[in-house]
Amino acid sequence: MAKENFSVARVETRTRASVGKFERHIERKNESYENMNVDLSRTPMNVSFKGCGELTYNEYLDQMIAAGTVSLKGLKPDAKVFDEMIMDVNTEYFEKNGGYDFACRFYEEAFRFAEKIYGKDNIFSAVMHADELNVAMTEKYGRPIYHYHLHIMALPVVDKEVRWSKRCKNPELVGTVKEVIHQVSHSKKWRSEKALDEDGNPILNSKGKQVYHASYSVLQDKFYEHMQSAGFDGFSRGERGSTAENLTSLEHKIKQDQKRLSDLQEKIADVQVRYDDKKTASMTFMEIDNSGKKSLTGKYTVSAEDYQKLTSLAKRSYSAESEVRKLQDQNRYLSRQIWSLQSEVSRLKEALSELTEKCRPYLEALKAAPKAVKEFIDGILERFKKQEKSIMYEPIPAPKNQPQERGQRSKNRNYER
Repeated sequence: MAKENFSVARVETRTRASVGKFERHIERKNESYENMNVDLSRTPMNVSFKGCGELTYNEYLDQMIAAGTVSLKGLKPDAKVFDEMIMDVNTEYFEKNGGYDFACRFYEEAFRFAEKIYGKDNIFSAVMHADELNVAMTEKYGRPIYHYHLHIMALPVVDKEVRWSKRCKNPELVGTVKEVIHQVSHSKKWRSEKALDEDGNPILNSKGKQVYHASYSVLQDKFYEHMQSAGFDGFSRGERGSTAENLTSLEHKIKQDQKRLSDLQEKIADVQVRYDDKKTASMTFMEIDNSGKKSLTGKYTVSAEDYQKLTSLAKRSYSAESEVRKLQDQNRYLSRQIWSLQSEVSRLKEALSELTEKCRPYLEALKAAPKAVKEFIDGILERFKKQEKSIMYEPIPAPKNQPQERGQRSKNRNYER
């Protein structure tokens, strides 16, 4: 059965202090990377749909603040200011649909989706990476295969209308819009909504706590729907809230990585055996020392048999030295892959353990009454879909010129005098 491809859209939050590290990775400003699978020779193939020019993300943000385009009012110095959205689909999906060129078209459309989420002016950077090697796919196809994905760095802006209060001295202005503030607020942009039942009552979990509908889950749905409507199909969004499926997927990936790890260790063992074989020689050091005889003129003479042995040994030695270097390079490469896989397996095991613990009540309930539990969960998800709030950026137009507050007009007249 063919492996199914899934789309992913996730958001990671960054502070002003931490964003520089991620900027260097996204914009490829480093000379080397922790991810050893980055192939810098392919970096020119990365596609930038939008950038900050010569400015850093923080410098570009400072310009926007100075121009009054956005506001950080009320945020703490260590607040989460930036959103890094990563959009992704399985590597094999792109390989089967045209590779690099197809990925460029796909992620250009994904960038258009991001513009709807954040607003065109609130996106700092949009870069498709085409220089990260997918080791598993490379081994499968026997040629370099690269993993295409899109990084978006943006500001989570929400527009807020500030209205004239009753304390305003001009009665005509009370209740009207004074100004529109473009506020940076991660918590408001991605605010989770309370889940309600058909009668409008709060939905509670087994512990009596309020169930919330996460905006990130809506993001996944909207990304999938947008790409499908744009004509990109052949992948799934995945079943929302499918705990069992997520667990199975993680377990499968761990097993696959462990199998690859085992195969690599066998390859290294084979390389080591061949390396040891190359160390053998057909002549001992004593035989080599005694093979030549010094003549009266100071020259050495060897018998035809010894000469043939020595030349044969020299050729084999040169060949073995070259082979050893190649095997050593291969050994180092495989060792790096093993280290990478061991780290990935460890990370996945930790994620699986956390997910299993979180989902234990659901899994136990599913064992006890599978049909009833599934119907209950499906009912909640259907209610969620009906309650989805818009996560698209819908800017509020700035208020038209209105009569100024009386006190303000008085100040202006005095100034004119």
